[in-house]
Amino acid sequence: MKQDVVTTNINTIRAAGATLIILLGIAGYFAYTSYTLKKDIALLTQKTNQEKAILSEKLKIAHNKIEEKNIELENAEEDYEELKDDYRKEKNKNEDFQNQINSLLGTVKDLDKLAKTDKELLQKYSKVYFLNENYAPSSIKEIERKYILEGRDKQYFHGDALPFLEKMLDRAKRAGIDLKVLSAYRSFDEQAQLKGAYTQTYGSGANAFSADQGYSEHQLGTTVDLTTPEVGGPWLSFEQTKAFDWLEKNAYKYGFILSYPKDNNFYIFEPWHWRFVGEDLARALHREEKHFYDMDQREIDQYLLNIFD
Repeated sequence: MKQDVVTTNINTIRAAGATLIILLGIAGYFAYTSYTLKKDIALLTQKTNQEKAILSEKLKIAHNKIEEKNIELENAEEDYEELKDDYRKEKNKNEDFQNQINSLLGTVKDLDKLAKTDKELLQKYSKVYFLNENYAPSSIKEIERKYILEGRDKQYFHGDALPFLEKMLDRAKRAGIDLKVLSAYRSFDEQAQLKGAYTQTYGSGANAFSADQGYSEHQLGTTVDLTTPEVGGPWLSFEQTKAFDWLEKNAYKYGFILSYPKDNNFYIFEPWHWRFVGEDLARALHREEKHFYDMDQREIDQYLLNIFD
């Protein structure tokens, strides 16, 4: 019995010792682990601090470089602005120079165009200027038969002005107005024959309605006498027609003017007699309610350059 108690105590002591050894082992393990962890943490902290120091140094270097680049960029921007100003000034100079060149070219073209344009076309010929017997339009073309009053001979008109005449007559036709050409271009000799015939019939009274040779607008090739089949000739009754009313309201749009309105200083009122002076001048006269022969010749001459435009 006593022996069993002793045995039990010994076993208990052994178990306790084993437990103590296990606990000491665990404690040792944890102590070692803690020591190792602290050591690793210390090394990691040291490494981190070193890396932080290196990174800080790199950041400092990078910051310095950025500052340097900012300074370079500011300098470059200043240089760019200066270059841009220089470029702008140079561009303005070039544009001014180009404008001068274009102006000169335009002047040369205008002079060339003006040199090729008949200077007689806008002169005031009725008892003012004289066209000699050798003058003829630079271009003359036959007017289509459909535009000419039935029974009249072939008629001719200035080639550059003919499209304007045709357009006017076509537009009138579209508006229900049947305008017809009585007479257009007449040479110096033809005008002399016509004036001679009128003089034989009417004596000095012919001077009131017929120009002497060399003073007729018809010799320019840009003047036309118009009528309708109903009127049939160059009669004052043409004034009472819808055709004349249409011409008064629309002829200027095609470059035509009434040469001899009422109370003019040259001839009797001729509602049939229309002269091409170019759209610009015709529109200006219509807008300002002026008559061709009331304008100063120098003012009229300004429209010569673009008479056929």
